Amino acid sequence: MPITSATHPRPPFPTPSPSPLPPAQPSPPPVRGLVLHSSPATVPSGSDPVLDRLLEERIVFLGREVDDEIANRISAQLLLLAALDPERDITLYINSPGGSVTAGMAIYDTMRLVRPDVATWAIGFAASMGQFLLSAGTPGKRHALPHARILMHQPSAGIGGNATDIAIRAGVYGEMKREIAEITARHTGQTFETITADADRDRWFTAVQAREYGLVDHVVQA
Repeated sequence: MPITSATHPRPPFPTPSPSPLPPAQPSPPPVRGLVLHSSPATVPSGSDPVLDRLLEERIVFLGREVDDEIANRISAQLLLLAALDPERDITLYINSPGGSVTAGMAIYDTMRLVRPDVATWAIGFAASMGQFLLSAGTPGKRHALPHARILMHQPSAGIGGNATDIAIRAGVYGEMKREIAEITARHTGQTFETITADADRDRWFTAVQAREYGLVDHVVQA
């Protein structure tokens, strides 16, 4: 009788149970800073959602003293909006007591650099460098709300140190004063001599007076 190997039924392999899925991780918070999103028409997120929303509408808001921090921020916003759409106007609202001349000049130069027109609006108080930037808007697009107050005066500076340093800084201060008067005269249609004399002491303007002087073009009834 031939010898055959015994056959045994193959034991069933246990069906592996599915591994549990790892718990869902929360989405990371949005990254803040100058980061463009996927759409080329978007603007970066910042720390204030209201200002972010205004920026999406091409509105830049200067609502504090002019210093290096705000000058860097506003200059960056102007450059960004110009890059996103070089044809559409940018609107700059100003409610500022003024501040640093060099910081204000950084904003001014950027306003002149970008291709879009920059319309300016005075709300509340536009003084010193605030007045300077207001009058530097695109001709025909400079506005004041009816109860805005505008203040023009010469730049001020605290000068200390030794006699040589004081003389150097006084020279720089005098050059800044002359430059601001020349630019303001050009934007208002007033003479350099008139601007120099009027800015020697505080010169206050209502919205209507600012229009008559040439600081703005329109008084907009709220």
